[in-house]
Amino acid sequence: MDIELLDKNVLPENFSYPSALQKIIELNLVNFDIWYLFDKQNGLKRLEGLRKRYPDRVLVPFARRSDNDDIACLGTESEKVFIIHDFASAGHEERETYQDIWTWLKHVIDSMIDYERMELE
Repeated sequence: MDIELLDKNVLPENFSYPSALQKIIELNLVNFDIWYLFDKQNGLKRLEGLRKRYPDRVLVPFARRSDNDDIACLGTESEKVFIIHDFASAGHEERETYQDIWTWLKHVIDSMIDYERMELE
């Protein structure tokens, strides 16, 4: 799966992707069974949807959990990763926050392992 980040012209002002996300894509670490990185088309669709559903937040989606409506997003003020339960009522959408992409990735790998173990039982 070829993953491309969203074009600068659709991103929030002063936003730049963290180098860690770019490294993950460069290494083709893009699909973790239940979590996967968005391709450009789906990322843009979610970006537009988030702007409508949560107009008071600046969120740039980059990954989705396939077994629910959770999406991983970046903001503009730090390298934190926000897990947003998309389509939840405004004010109730944020489920978790991770310090950075690497911390989020560790969680994703652990989630994949737990999910696979449950599937084998």
